[in-house]
Parts: sequence; structure tokens; C-alpha cells
Amino acid sequence: MNVRRLQLDVDKAVHRPELLELAAAMEAVRGVEAVNITVTDIDVETVGTEVTIEGDGIDTDALFAAIEEVGAVLHSIDEIVVGQHLLDRVPRVRRSSGT
Repeated sequence: MNVRRLQLDVDKAVHRPELLELAAAMEAVRGVEAVNITVTDIDVETVGTEVTIEGDGIDTDALFAAIEEVGAVLHSIDEIVVGQHLLDRVPRVRRSSGT
């Protein structure tokens, strides 16, 4: 399966790993061409992040291992795009039953 994009929910401790260290570990994985890490929340002990990874043939097992090896935690896979090209999410339009 050709994994092209992943949207991940990743938490890390406040002090370790540094965001640059986490990004470098993910970027070094086979197939990864771009990494975007956005901090979504911070509390006393943890930093919540939203991570977007894009590439061609991303090695997901190696990616998940790299996240854990630097001391971060993968909470969920929130989006996955596979296939021959990138496909953007199209929001579904819900119609109300009363109209």
C-alpha cells in the first residue's frame, strides 16, 4: 500500500523530545518527504501536537517506531491517504431531514 499522507495525534513531554528532534526522527523515515508539527495544547507535563506527514511509500512501521524511540506517544491516526496521488478530504454535506 502506497501511504502518501498521515494526520497523527502525538503527545510528548514538555521538555523531551524537542520538537526539532521529533521532526528530524520522522523526516529520516523512508518515504517521508515533508513533516508539519503543530502544537495544539500544553499542560504542566505534556504537549499535544497534530502531525501531518506527506511522502511517497511512507514506511508506517518505521515512522511509528521513530516517534516512540524519541520519547513521544502516538495517540491516534486521524487521517490516511493512500494511492497514486494525494487526495484532499472533501467534507460531506448533510441535508436535514425536515427540508
